Amino acid sequence: MRLLYVFALILAVRLASVFVVKTYYVPDEYWQSLEVAHKLTFGYGYLTWEWVRGIRSYVYPLIIAAIYKVLALLQLDSAQLLVLLPRLLQATLSAYSDYRFYVWTGKRKWALFLILVPWFWFYTGSRTLANTLEASLTTIALSYFPWFGEGSAYLWPAAICCFLRPTAAVIWLPLALYHLRNSRLSAVELILKRFVVIGLLVAGVGIAIDTYWHGQLIVTPWEFLKYNVLHNIGSFYGSHPWYWYFTVGLPTVLGINTLPFIFGIMQTVRKSDRFPVSKQLLISILVTLLVLSTVEHKEFRFVSSLLPLCLYVSAEALSRWSYRASRTQLWAAALIILMGNVVPAWYLSTVHQKGPIELMPKLRDIAHDYRDEREHRANILFLMPCHSTPYYSHIHENVTMRFLTCEPNLEQRDNFKDEADRFFDAPMHWIRSHIPVHPRTALPSHVVLFDTLGERISEFLTNYKLLHSIEHAEHLQSRTGNSILVYQRLQSGEENTFNRDEFQAQDIIVEPEALPSENQFN
Repeated sequence: MRLLYVFALILAVRLASVFVVKTYYVPDEYWQSLEVAHKLTFGYGYLTWEWVRGIRSYVYPLIIAAIYKVLALLQLDSAQLLVLLPRLLQATLSAYSDYRFYVWTGKRKWALFLILVPWFWFYTGSRTLANTLEASLTTIALSYFPWFGEGSAYLWPAAICCFLRPTAAVIWLPLALYHLRNSRLSAVELILKRFVVIGLLVAGVGIAIDTYWHGQLIVTPWEFLKYNVLHNIGSFYGSHPWYWYFTVGLPTVLGINTLPFIFGIMQTVRKSDRFPVSKQLLISILVTLLVLSTVEHKEFRFVSSLLPLCLYVSAEALSRWSYRASRTQLWAAALIILMGNVVPAWYLSTVHQKGPIELMPKLRDIAHDYRDEREHRANILFLMPCHSTPYYSHIHENVTMRFLTCEPNLEQRDNFKDEADRFFDAPMHWIRSHIPVHPRTALPSHVVLFDTLGERISEFLTNYKLLHSIEHAEHLQSRTGNSILVYQRLQSGEENTFNRDEFQAQDIIVEPEALPSENQFN
């Protein structure tokens, strides 16, 4: 019964994160899961270039699409439920993985504490990211790993994890070698009857699913590795020095938990014979960091699967330390770790980059209710860095929308610039080339942008009035701002009072006129 209480506590924390975390993290949370599922279920939406090229697997989006289909059949497919239910599902899976972590670590109190408090896991544990799914599956697989006995149940979640995110194989290679070395079975029997059979079954099902939905025979893990490793497409979205994961990436993900993790490393290195599991986990962590460091494009979420490994090392060291620590020392350590996680979790979950999430309900209302003087529905133009917001999954209305794309240089063209770069280089030039002027009803009905762009396109915005201003972030970046602005096109008879007041005293720099071109908005 005690285990039931533990799971209830873990589940309560993960479900609470669904309602507490109301900020934007990375585009893939929506564009590689919810948006794909929405298009599969309802027939309209947007698929990014990764889906066109076949480097993503449909397995995860299909699970979400199944939820959407049930809602549609029950006529309960409101935008609110389309957003909420997938997060509740992911939070429940994360809670189960946390429970398995607690069982795996010998039901230690420090293990329960450490899996509940990490700021990064609270921040991402309920997000519909493939990386979140990968971290959950990794934890579940580790909990079934035959550390001191025999078993192969771990191979199922591990194989699924590797199929969905091929880079996960780096974690499991050292562990598979450890299993081979310590197994009572012969290496041939273990490889042929366990590794190969389970691997082929998982791969076969995954390939069949992807082949059906992509419309051609395709092995998405290979396509993923081909584009991201061999062609190094990821560097198009940013690059970091090789040591970034060691100095910034993993320490940031761990946060204050870096301190007990370093303590665990020291304990394990000094007395490796007393910490055989931690020793093997540290080898996997090191190998993974070294391999990932060879890829130019790096992100915090790419090492989220290492979090349970690091927390195990920390929990084991702290549990042994607790036997000789005083009550005061125990409470002080717990309080420092707790506060060191609560502060960033609260700030990043409720304050930083909250604009896109608060924006979407307003756009949803516009998409549902707006009609212009000709009874045309809304058509919305996002003049923002690409994928700055969720899309149809959060609006669930089949209205015209357009955003600035940022596809990489897949054709290896010289002097290549994506659409977003071309826009921000010369915003008014791009607008004149792509947006119709006459009649006025041909203009987008609504324009969404960051406040820092307003002055650069003030000439264009004289046709609009400000409808919403939404706080976003405290720190200005080159293409984002403190607020997200929503403009609505003026209708016949409306006075442009706002824009006259705002832009009357400004000296508008008129860029050279572009040659006439087609209306590319639609």
